[in-house]
Amino acid sequence: MNISARRLHISATRPEDFPRGPRPQIAFMGRSNVGKSSLLNILLGAKGLARTSKDPGRTRALNFFLVNDRVFFVDLPGFGYAKISAKIRQQWKGLVEAYLTRSEGPDLALHLVDSRHEPTDMDGELREWLQEAGIRHQVVLTKLDKLSGRDRVSSMKRAARWLGLPEGTSPLAVSSTTGQGIPALWRVIDDVLSKHQTFRPERADGPAAGAATQGGRPTL
Repeated sequence: MNISARRLHISATRPEDFPRGPRPQIAFMGRSNVGKSSLLNILLGAKGLARTSKDPGRTRALNFFLVNDRVFFVDLPGFGYAKISAKIRQQWKGLVEAYLTRSEGPDLALHLVDSRHEPTDMDGELREWLQEAGIRHQVVLTKLDKLSGRDRVSSMKRAARWLGLPEGTSPLAVSSTTGQGIPALWRVIDDVLSKHQTFRPERADGPAAGAATQGGRPTL
């Protein structure tokens, strides 16, 4: 998809705030501080559009970014941050579940996992929940630039075992710093959008967006 326009459409703090209509939606999910905002920024070619912070748990709403007036990229609150109150954590949980279970939920959920660490029980619960809900999803390893070559191989193998992938198959891995893996991620997104009944493919001329930038539910 060639991106010509992108903007924050709404920061939804209640299910009533969620946009309605036929536009496809790509959701970004994962633990706090996994790099969701940085990945959104590089995909959309707009530094600072999605706010990044060194303080985990900063995102407390579902941020809907409208791209080309045709598709929403949705930044969901990170889960697993221990220093927030139980009340806020419960609010996040209810908000995320309301989004995922509605009829106008995501066409693709990108489940982000930090490549430097073992996937957690909450990551496993989220993956199981997405599978049981029938939501198409893709696990994406982030912060690949933080690892050496040998550690990258180990991280990919570890994630493949956790995902139960066939031998010789690797998950998708990206770096928002170097751009590694971004074109491959765009191919996954474009494939979903091309199958959406209300989404008409754009012309292929012009620079690609990626090239321009070089049973259980998780406890939130």
